[in-house]
Amino acid sequence: MTTIDLDYSTLDQTKLDDLTAYIDSLEHPEESLIHVLHRAQKLFGYIPYNVQFFVAKTLKIGAARVNGVVSFYSFFNEQKPGKYTISVCMGTACYVRGAEKVLQKLLEKLEINKGDVTEDGLFSVKDVRCIGACGLAPVVTVGEKVYGHATEDMALDIIDKYRGDLDGN
Repeated sequence: MTTIDLDYSTLDQTKLDDLTAYIDSLEHPEESLIHVLHRAQKLFGYIPYNVQFFVAKTLKIGAARVNGVVSFYSFFNEQKPGKYTISVCMGTACYVRGAEKVLQKLLEKLEINKGDVTEDGLFSVKDVRCIGACGLAPVVTVGEKVYGHATEDMALDIIDKYRGDLDGN
């Protein structure tokens, strides 16, 4: 049986204070769940269960509702991501131009599944819906850096680049 940590007393109090101040500044905080979650992710880097529980209690809404939103939208992370998040666009243009093969090559090389983090904590890989760069299909992003016309070989080069140069330059 999996144990879920809902104890938010272990979280960084400064970040919780920042999140509380943000919530308090909203005219209708109970109607601003997605905005609150974006702020929480910006502060904590991801939204673990105990942060979700804190948000639910603070907004006076159900924890299931918060978790439903977090787990539905791909831009929210429930697990701490790697230092570098590699995203592979799976929109129609990217998919038909081989994005699935690029994704599989990344996962194979890093020896992880989608959403997992490598043992060294450097990489996490996820698939995302259309990122709006269809002319560059297939597209891979690492953080804000966009790699267009991605191939399986390019995927391996991207990993090597970020492994060799921790700044990704």
